[in-house]
This record gives sequence, C-alpha cells and structure tokens, in this order.
Amino acid sequence: MTLWIGTSWKMNKLRADARSFAESLKTSPAITSAKVQPFVIPPFPYIAEVAHLLSGTRVKIGAQNMHWAEQGAWTGEVSPLMVRDCGATLVELGHSERRTFFGETDETVALKVAAALKHGLTALVCIGDTRAEYEAGATADVLAKQTRYALRDVGKKAKGNVIIAYEPVWSIGEGGIPADPDFANAQQEKLKMLTADLVGEALPILYGGSVNPQNCVALSRQSAIDGLFIGRSAWDAKGYIGIIESVLRDMGEKS
Repeated sequence: MTLWIGTSWKMNKLRADARSFAESLKTSPAITSAKVQPFVIPPFPYIAEVAHLLSGTRVKIGAQNMHWAEQGAWTGEVSPLMVRDCGATLVELGHSERRTFFGETDETVALKVAAALKHGLTALVCIGDTRAEYEAGATADVLAKQTRYALRDVGKKAKGNVIIAYEPVWSIGEGGIPADPDFANAQQEKLKMLTADLVGEALPILYGGSVNPQNCVALSRQSAIDGLFIGRSAWDAKGYIGIIESVLRDMGEKS
C-alpha cells in the first residue's frame, strides 16, 4: 500500500521560502520511496515555480482551491484550466476554512469536484466535523453527508481520481487537538464502506488534524488511514521530510 503524505502551506511563505523548501525536498531520498506518495500544496503565486523545481520527482503539486467554471467573470477566482497550466495535478477542495470564512458549501464542493475530474485533476476533498457535532455524537452522519455531496456528480468516475481527507475542525490549526488514532480510524472505516457503496470501490481516506512528529506513526499504522495531510509540522522541509522518514522507518524501509 502507498501512503499519501502531504502538506498545504495555506497562506504562508514568500517566493524565496517556497524555492528553499522545494530545493531541499528535491534532494531528499525520502521522496523516492514507492511506499509513499508525497504531495505539496503551495499558495497560488508559487505553484508554477514549485512544480518546475520538483519536476522529475515523485512529488505531486496541488492548488488550495479553484472555481468550477473554465473561464468567465469571476473576479479573484482561478479555473481548473489555470491550475493545470501552472503544473498542478491535484486540487484541495472543501477545506473547513473555506467553508467557514468564504461561503464554501457542499453544493459548491460538488461542482468543483466534477470540474476537477473533467479537467484531469485529482480532487482532494476535505471533510470534517465541528466540536459541537463531535460532542453530540454526530461525526459519522456529518462526514457521510459531506462525502455523498462531494461525489454526487461524479459517481464511478471518482475511482482513482478522488481522495478524501478527514480533518476534524476541532483538530486543525493552532491549538487543535489531534484525534485519537482509534477514533479517526473508526470514522475512516465508515467512509471506506460508504465510498465503496457510492463509487464501486473504497477511495483513499487521509487523516489531517494536528499531525506531528509524535503522532504520525501511530496514525499511519491504522488500517483505514491511507495517508496524512499535515499542516504546520510540515511547513519547513526538514519537518516534512522527518515525518516521511519516520513513517518509512516504521514500515521497515531505510530512508
């Protein structure tokens, strides 16, 4: 099994920082292992440069969002064609910060997933429960609803083209509390069964939410966790490479 291990920089780094990260990552033996699929999601202004610097490596480059339209009067937006033209092959959709602060809905996520697949992009769909939903025992229902919506317009086309990332809203960001690995695994087992029912096979389900050097191995060992989506612990190349190396060592591979 190949574990997806990646990071989104959110609204962080300047051009020199992006170059430095990419150059450090390019020379790391950790990204050559077939046991791991690395991916990096920079801010829009740096996608093309990071993609160029990491061309010829196994690292996939993504965008943090996109519009569903190919072009048009959508001031401030970026189209799927633009994302591809910059060298990205993956797009992150539905992150809780987009849902909370920028009006993203299950409906717009569904439109974006369909557009991503139409234009040959892998859709990395973020789903998650709030603290209130978690405490009410509604996590499974919330995740199922978000997942069903995300896959609504693509059906079996999702096979090999959509990845789900479970990111508890209460677990991400500064001060977030990592989900217990067993709890995360239980939720992701349900998501695997749901996606198998919806598209004909279980989709890869990643975990994201305060992933760090201390918990990355425990999370990656879980049977239903197909990878890690990392935040601030991977915002410098050394931290990101260190997490990949830790997981590889646990898998019995020297890095």
